[in-house]
Amino acid sequence: MSEITLFYRALYLQSPCPKAFATAVWELASRNVNDFSRAMTLRCFTFKWIVILKLLSGTYLPTMNSHTLSARDIIGSSPLIAIENEAPPKLIVDPPLPEPLAQGRVFIQYRTENLRVLPVFGKGALEVSPRIGHIHITVDDAPWHFVDSSGETIILVGLEPGVHKVLIELADPTHKVITSETVEFTLPDPKKSS
Repeated sequence: MSEITLFYRALYLQSPCPKAFATAVWELASRNVNDFSRAMTLRCFTFKWIVILKLLSGTYLPTMNSHTLSARDIIGSSPLIAIENEAPPKLIVDPPLPEPLAQGRVFIQYRTENLRVLPVFGKGALEVSPRIGHIHITVDDAPWHFVDSSGETIILVGLEPGVHKVLIELADPTHKVITSETVEFTLPDPKKSS
């Protein structure tokens, strides 16, 4: 694993807005690999570099006249404060991870923007701000779907080798679909790869 990949993963785990921040760091690193590698050599895991990279990505706004970081500086806005004029929710779905797919298991990572995935249901939950919801997952156009409210990687096992399609729908607490993404992939035949 490259230094850049390791740094990307480390920062991803430390950020209050992980995907957006990690993406900004990755883009920064990709544009200037020589400077980035030099920074790695100079121990850029130090707090100073993390703050600089957060400033560049726009995820860190320092407290005025203070050298001590506030809780908001580190973890972002409170999820307990209502957001007026919330932006529309977005669903971002990655293709299945290649390593597990080669072994016959499907791991699909996803994330949401402007909606937190939580196990809260019913009409009363529609009034919650910041917005909450869950996902519906349909495999191969089945007439049924299952619901997930964990926010974790979707894992599918037991599928036959061949082409498959997974529909992932972002839904509000009353199960009304807001948006969706479809992932298509081919599950290899383990007998043929031996």
